[in-house]
Amino acid sequence: MNNVRPVLTPDHPSLEELGSKLCQDADAPMAESQWPADSLRLCGDYGVFRWFLPRAWGGFEWSDQDLIRGYLRLSAASLTTAFIITQRSSACRWLVAGDSDAARDRWLPGLASGELFATVGISHLTTSRRHLARPVLAVKETQHGFLLDGLSPWVTGSRHADVIVTGGVLPTGQQVLLAVPTDTPGVTVAAPVALLALTGSQTGEVRFDQVHVDKTMLLAGPAESVMTGRTGTGTGGLATSALAVGVSSAAIEYLDHEAANRVNLQAAAASLREDLRALETDLLALADGKPVCSNEDVRARANSLALRSTQATLTAAKGSGYVRGHPAGRWCREALFFLVWSCPQPVANAALCELAGLSDD
Repeated sequence: MNNVRPVLTPDHPSLEELGSKLCQDADAPMAESQWPADSLRLCGDYGVFRWFLPRAWGGFEWSDQDLIRGYLRLSAASLTTAFIITQRSSACRWLVAGDSDAARDRWLPGLASGELFATVGISHLTTSRRHLARPVLAVKETQHGFLLDGLSPWVTGSRHADVIVTGGVLPTGQQVLLAVPTDTPGVTVAAPVALLALTGSQTGEVRFDQVHVDKTMLLAGPAESVMTGRTGTGTGGLATSALAVGVSSAAIEYLDHEAANRVNLQAAAASLREDLRALETDLLALADGKPVCSNEDVRARANSLALRSTQATLTAAKGSGYVRGHPAGRWCREALFFLVWSCPQPVANAALCELAGLSDD
């Protein structure tokens, strides 16, 4: 960390420089299946991990709008790296906004410097597996803290994490959110799931077998819905939309390049570029607190654009795009990610209607 190049604004030249280097890493052989250690190290060197933290903890304290601009550039260069950073930044934001001074003191200095890695395991508290009668991660309160038993089904980079921000359900039905050190006895990290894309994110289950967490690591709760109404936890679902838009941007840039010499591609490239610009404008307006549409509307449009732009690029690339290793094929598989990751039901319904050719009227 002796050669940190601070990225002070989202339009700083070093951000574009970082994006170019991440593109090279994303296109390297085996890049999809390996943990992107070099890319993450680069992000640390360029100050990316400081974007999300207050100045009091060594951060740059970027605004939500600036963070979205940063995510747009990172995801256009390497979706896997950008996705991992969203999970890391979510953990950091919960640590900052949480009720535990002890957790902040223990984790934030190392997270700001890049020496430590944090991630989240919270999908079971919001969308994943909430329909089950028995909570997948049960919690009992003890004299000195909390006892966790069960699993968190989708945790990114858990093999590399020093701390996981996760939570579970008490017998009363209330939820708690905790900072759980990964070296705590009873924490077991399962093998990562073999995904269609982003396998390098090493996302999978983390099991908790009677894991005791000290009460000083309580970030929020007990509350009926511990994830709801908490201030300071950031851009929320907008980050996922930004990642989808970033993938679209990369695909459309490729299509623009091909269209320069192929007249038959020019109308499609221009139309997709127009959709991209409108979506970026609305996304940034939402992040700035000046919405012209809803979060769900932006997410549905982002999902749609990711699917359409990547498949258009594959069509333009022809047979070579269908060969493993070509970016067009990778972008197509990455676009499918947004149909399933943190996808609210109204957004899923909009996708089904579009795919089925049904009117949204």
